[in-house]
Amino acid sequence: MRRQVLLFISLLSLGSVFGQVSYSIPEEMTKGSLVGNIAQDLGLDVKRLKSGKARIYTRDSEEYIELNKERGVLLVKEPIDREALCRQTTPCALHFQIILENPMEFYTITVQITDVNDNAPTFEKSEMKFRISESSVIGAKFVLERAVDRDVGSNDLKSYELKPTDNFELKLQSNEDGNTNVEMVLQKSLDREKEEQISLVLTAVDGGQPQMSGTMQILITVLDANDNAPIFAQPTYKTTIIENSSKGTVVAIVTASDADHGSNGKITYSIMNTLDDVRKVFNVNKESGEISLAGNIDFEQSRNFQLNLLASDDGGLTDSCKLIVEVEDVNDNKPDINIMSKSNVISEGAKPGTVVTMIHIEDLDSGENGKVKCFSNDDIPFTMKMSTNNFYSLVTESDLDRERASEYNITVTCSDEGIPSLSSSVTLTLQISDVNDNAPVFERSSYEAYTVENNTPGLSIFKVKARDADWNQNARVSYILEDSSVNGVPVSSYVSVGADSGVIHAVRSFDYEQIKDFHFRVKAQDGGSPPLSSNVSVKILIQDQNDNAPQVLYPVQTGGSLVAEMVPRSAEVGYLVTKVVAVDVDSGQNAWLSYKLQKATDRALFEVGLQNGEIRTIRQVTDKDTVKQRLTVVVEDNGQPSRSATVNVNVAVADSFPEVLSEFTDFTQDKEYNDNLTFYLVLALAVVSFLFITCLVVIISVKIYRWRQSRILYQSNLPVIPYYPPRYSDTLGTGTLPHVYNYEVCRTTDSRKSDCKFGRAGSQNVLIMEPSSTGTMQRLQSDKSILDEPDSPLEANVLQP
Repeated sequence: MRRQVLLFISLLSLGSVFGQVSYSIPEEMTKGSLVGNIAQDLGLDVKRLKSGKARIYTRDSEEYIELNKERGVLLVKEPIDREALCRQTTPCALHFQIILENPMEFYTITVQITDVNDNAPTFEKSEMKFRISESSVIGAKFVLERAVDRDVGSNDLKSYELKPTDNFELKLQSNEDGNTNVEMVLQKSLDREKEEQISLVLTAVDGGQPQMSGTMQILITVLDANDNAPIFAQPTYKTTIIENSSKGTVVAIVTASDADHGSNGKITYSIMNTLDDVRKVFNVNKESGEISLAGNIDFEQSRNFQLNLLASDDGGLTDSCKLIVEVEDVNDNKPDINIMSKSNVISEGAKPGTVVTMIHIEDLDSGENGKVKCFSNDDIPFTMKMSTNNFYSLVTESDLDRERASEYNITVTCSDEGIPSLSSSVTLTLQISDVNDNAPVFERSSYEAYTVENNTPGLSIFKVKARDADWNQNARVSYILEDSSVNGVPVSSYVSVGADSGVIHAVRSFDYEQIKDFHFRVKAQDGGSPPLSSNVSVKILIQDQNDNAPQVLYPVQTGGSLVAEMVPRSAEVGYLVTKVVAVDVDSGQNAWLSYKLQKATDRALFEVGLQNGEIRTIRQVTDKDTVKQRLTVVVEDNGQPSRSATVNVNVAVADSFPEVLSEFTDFTQDKEYNDNLTFYLVLALAVVSFLFITCLVVIISVKIYRWRQSRILYQSNLPVIPYYPPRYSDTLGTGTLPHVYNYEVCRTTDSRKSDCKFGRAGSQNVLIMEPSSTGTMQRLQSDKSILDEPDSPLEANVLQP
């Protein structure tokens, strides 16, 4: 087997590869025969054929060649009959394309089919009959039917042979169109009386190896003399007809004349064509020579016809001529759009010029009717570009954005230049795949939320929401709490963010008194690669709850001392005894305080101001009133539910300190005596044994005691407006003591009375009794205020005996 390979490769401006390879194989090769090594001839790796999903594209439904991607070769799929495929056309070739993807490439393959001598010459008729007058002159010609050999080239018909040659010889005459007229020439006069019937054999031989031949029998009936043969007016007629003309349309009229008279001069017309389907398309009137259409004419199937016409008289004499019919094309074929390769999905990140679809256009018309231009609809970012003749590529014209259009319906329209123009269109659906090019966007530029203090850890406070315009995984938003601190503590110890939901949860229980609000940032991040993100500021405001009871600042409640306010018996109605000072570390209405008198020794004597906590007399003090008065004041806030605190206020109704001391000493004397006796015994033993250590302990104990007293007043972080105990100097003479005195009292053990020494005027009217002492009264000094102010309430120094 001889096989020829011709390879052409050129690069297209669009980036796709175009190459052309030609092979030559003989017809009738068996199935599976090798056509050529396409991978080697194109310079491709076999792996590329597999990865590119190489396939054969042919417009025809029948495929004679198949591609073996494993070996990279072309094989015969079905035996090829050149005569059935191409008839008499030479050269005979198969044209198809090999398409590869990723990236898109295509190569044009041409397989030329060479002829083998597999057809013998044949005659349409097995015999041919002639009626020849015996008066026919020597040299008279009789046209014989030509043999047909479906093979071409050297295998085509080569020669004829006529036997026997007693009366006739064979004459071959070549025409301008390459065909040969076979004529039988009379070389010896006929004698009907000697031989009325003559039988001859015409043999047609081709030039193949081995040679093949066909025969036809010629039967001649010798007639009486008819010495004039019909003669056509011209040897060749030419005419033109428009394709798709209706049946019965007259194409041409041929005429012949015969000088004989009678039956010998009557001419009959006939068509002699045997190879093609001329007799199915044209019809001749036997008597008039009028040629008309008997079938349909299609320019795309046959552009011209040649009719061999025969004129014969009754005497058997004949003449022949040719009628050449040219078919004029009309624009009756729409462009045929064939999708060679296409992509159903393209990334929105594809660069302009990316090939989406490759299209082959074919218009069977010719000339201007066959010229085609293709275009796509204008409202899309795609355009049509011609690769080579009748090959187009649909490419991206600009950047794509899936968020604006996730799918395109692309209409490709191809129109020819005929009049009127014919067009075809096809609609392609193209999906745009997503690229992570959009960051999440929060619904609000910032968030502000409220939550009540003392919340349960894990409580859902509120929710942030961000949306991503991308799709699928690229649009999946995760929420992340950005690192920051609140008062030096990581914000993650205050709140957490649901990664998928964006719900803000409280990690701890908030205390309004410690922190009223705080800020942090939440980041929304999508699931793309690389991920995109945005953040938003969040402010959490803590709302106060009534979770703190009021705290009494004054009077100070000591662990073992009795504090008494003195009211002279001359006090008038409305006399200010003292003022209860309290604070509430809550805020708002939770810190609004009200004061009520819960219990009193004599309710008819004192009242408490509801808003200011001032304790005043509500009637005139009399001698009958008890010296010791004990009041219990309730301080209540305005929260829901409300909280309260109580304070006991001791009031001494007396004009002099001895009277006061007598009453308050009786109250504690017995208990003080026993306690102090034990204390001094232990103290004496300790002093003897550990004098030095005891001194240090006493000093440290005093310091701790003072520290505890200040902590009672300063344990709240809220600012406290100090209230100083009353030091009144009644300038109007309402009965309040005009001066306040300090007393130094000296008592002997177990004495029930004491001498009093009046000292200089002081700044206190508060008497403090120490139950643990053995009757020794504290010496009041004003060295240091409880609220650390130089002129605020008292500090007591104990005088030891």
